Amino acid sequence: MSLQNVLNKVLAWFDNSNVKLEDNISEAIDWMRVIPFILMHLLCLLVFVVGISPIALWVALASYLIRMFAITAFYHRYFSHKAFKTSRIAQFFFGVLGATATQRGPICWASLHRRHHIYSAKDKAIHSPKHGFLWSHVGWFLCLKNFTTHEHCVRDLVKFPELVLLDRFDVFVPILYGISIFYFGYYLENVYPELQTNGLQMLVWGYFVSTVVLIHCTLFVNSLAHILGSQRYDTGDDSRNNGFIALLTMGEGWHNNHHHCPVSARQGFFWWEIDMSYYLLKLMSYLGIIWELRPVPSERLYSNLIGKDAK
Repeated sequence: MSLQNVLNKVLAWFDNSNVKLEDNISEAIDWMRVIPFILMHLLCLLVFVVGISPIALWVALASYLIRMFAITAFYHRYFSHKAFKTSRIAQFFFGVLGATATQRGPICWASLHRRHHIYSAKDKAIHSPKHGFLWSHVGWFLCLKNFTTHEHCVRDLVKFPELVLLDRFDVFVPILYGISIFYFGYYLENVYPELQTNGLQMLVWGYFVSTVVLIHCTLFVNSLAHILGSQRYDTGDDSRNNGFIALLTMGEGWHNNHHHCPVSARQGFFWWEIDMSYYLLKLMSYLGIIWELRPVPSERLYSNLIGKDAK
């Protein structure tokens, strides 16, 4: 690889416009581009250096839940499926909050997810488990082929210049988020020393560990939720309902439900299917932050049932 190619790869870490759609057609892993992803996992090992404290664990949990909600409720149900409406200000706010999860910007995320639904029952499925668990879990987004945004899939989103800018420089959002967590720990170390934490400990637990767990729990929906679980609906694909994944992802584990009716704001269709993201969205609708949550049409709720559910 020439020095120029290396420089272009490094620049692509910070500016996604340096990568062109026509240059990314291979399913080979782009090792230069995924170096930050690998480093993020390795830096989690610093837990053995910085130690642990109750406040660091609570911050890591809060960091996980807040950002998981931004991904599940907004990146997925709003940006990808338009399952409800909101203001332009709230749209940008939750776009930025979702970017702290280090899963790219909202336009790119929605582009990939919409393509997933288009091809989910076909050989061209982006992260089909038919190509192996590792491919469906991480391989699909580490390759050249799925790095760039297919703008024809997200024409409704690219008309917002603030979202386009966020998508182009999305990596700076988690960088700033990590810095803020570090200084929060530094503040606690100096003002509340009895908490026995510090900037580095807070950074490791509140950003690196929390983010890596968040990424993989999100990815479980692509991998495990197409392998393990039950199928209520005949959706023509291998999507499944998995209650454990639903708990980890604030409702995303009801994946067969979702493939049956993707535009619904609710993925736990029945009262016993816990969907924390939907409950919070419902609360936000009462507060006027969002509105027009799209329900599951009554005729869809009991259509295309398979097995014992069809009786």
